[in-house]
Amino acid sequence: MDQPLAGKAFLVTGAARRVGAAIARRLHRLGGNILLHHRGGLAEANLLKQELNTARPGSAETARADLADVPALLGLVDAALAAFGRLDGLVNNASSFFPTPLGSITEAAWDDIVASNLKGPLFLAQAAAPALARTRGAIVNIIDIHAERPLKDYVAYTIAKAGLAGMTRSLALELAPAVRVNGVAPGPIEWPAATDVAAGHIPDAEQARILASTPLRREGGVEAIAGAVSFLFCDADFITGQIIAVDGGRSIYL
Repeated sequence: MDQPLAGKAFLVTGAARRVGAAIARRLHRLGGNILLHHRGGLAEANLLKQELNTARPGSAETARADLADVPALLGLVDAALAAFGRLDGLVNNASSFFPTPLGSITEAAWDDIVASNLKGPLFLAQAAAPALARTRGAIVNIIDIHAERPLKDYVAYTIAKAGLAGMTRSLALELAPAVRVNGVAPGPIEWPAATDVAAGHIPDAEQARILASTPLRREGGVEAIAGAVSFLFCDADFITGQIIAVDGGRSIYL
């Protein structure tokens, strides 16, 4: 298999499961070495590390950090450099997602959502920027189509993702020409299971309504997001400050 990312190193946040794990696997198949960040998914992160290292010894490591803890974010960058000697890409994927209807928003909920969706990505990008500049690397932020078109009852999440979209464009300007910064905005992608409260399960009736307003009339797979991310790292050396919607066309219908 062609490996355009051979010898390069990537830090993927929230890499233990779902979209983050799919991104890590895709970048690894393309030759990349991966630092798998997690907050509470140690067992899943270790299983993925074992899987990747079985395929290519010494190609994956894990690191734990709470994205609300700014000093710990410096440690993530240091961990990637210690493991692989360089950093070529950062994927800000980790995300808290749960409803916060207006009138019920608590400061704790706000802090949780903003930490993973905006504060953490900003300070991690800032920490990673010098290392990325040395390798002419890139940042990919996982945003959401609802950054542009609000999702009802998800006020804090919508605000945080809108901030992440703005951050993507701002950092593309600030870090040019050495570092490219882009985003991927998912639409309906592999619904979390009903038991997966942490990932923000959406009721069946709401799923059906969403798919009815999606031109392709189906949900996408996590590989669709991983493919867009790998495109931005491998085939987009003249693209920066852009956000690609991977949503079955839903954002043109909303």
